[in-house]
Amino acid sequence: MSQYPIPPGALNALAGILSTRHVLLVTYDLRTPTHNYNPFYEALRNQGEWWHYLTSTWLIYTNKTSQSLYGSVVQYITTSDSLLIVPVKKPYWGYLPKDAWDWINARLTD
Repeated sequence: MSQYPIPPGALNALAGILSTRHVLLVTYDLRTPTHNYNPFYEALRNQGEWWHYLTSTWLIYTNKTSQSLYGSVVQYITTSDSLLIVPVKKPYWGYLPKDAWDWINARLTD
């Protein structure tokens, strides 16, 4: 038994902080026509719930950080490619179809 017991509820509070989900925007330029990017797309699909309406942009609802998601997918692109991963936060603005806004607004509630 530990000298310093963990207070009741502390583990649940920590789990809530660590598992907080948020939306990350992933955008890229893939510049190597002969490279097989299918593993990259599959890796993106495996990061959490996702929405992909714009050609080179994905929104991913995940508990991963931008850095962690980057580490999960960067191995599938080349050094000639570009990749940017940033959190989506309010306020945001754009011209998208209603189903896109519904998806975003359902996940960004604060």
